Amino acid sequence: MPNHLNPSEGLNSVSLNRRSFLRTGLGGALFLGTVSITAGLSGCATAPAGRLGAVETRMDARYQFQFLTTEDIELLEALLPAILGSALPEQPNARRPVIAGTVERIDAGIHKFGPANQKELRQLFDLLNFGPTRVTVARVWPSWRNVTTEQADEFLERWRSSSIGLFNNGYMALTKISNVSFYGYRENWHLSGYPGPPEWAVQALPQFRNA
Repeated sequence: MPNHLNPSEGLNSVSLNRRSFLRTGLGGALFLGTVSITAGLSGCATAPAGRLGAVETRMDARYQFQFLTTEDIELLEALLPAILGSALPEQPNARRPVIAGTVERIDAGIHKFGPANQKELRQLFDLLNFGPTRVTVARVWPSWRNVTTEQADEFLERWRSSSIGLFNNGYMALTKISNVSFYGYRENWHLSGYPGPPEWAVQALPQFRNA
């Protein structure tokens, strides 16, 4: 299984550009924009999820999502076990709240981004959530709710090793916000081997440090 936790891969080599998180270029930007518009017209969720019931979703019922939609949440719940791997608890009852808390911190962190980066991340999530592009571009056939960890890992590896820059940058965006949201949380600091957040995490995405 590829190591999606390696802090030296990508985070040091690709700096965070305030004007463009995905660094898509004109062609990639036009493609993402078209997909996002089409997804919205087709009925994909576009509004933040707001407050979700804790029993049904395993989320904190007090938390109100400000960026992520319900479809985004399902996407991240599918990807986080592949991204974080053995850093997550093995027991399902312990694993679920850790994943839920990480998703909430991702939402809180993205909410602190500027409009340009929020727009690009919205387009990336729409690309992965929209059925036709999830199948053709991500090559993921089931809905994210039904994706296994193995399937999620295969998708991440395809985008990591792809010759297409948009996919490489999409992989970096997904793993970067996930790693920083997980390892930047005080209770997970010990998993990084440091007394506090790794320096690469703090420097890469300071928006997530106190999310």
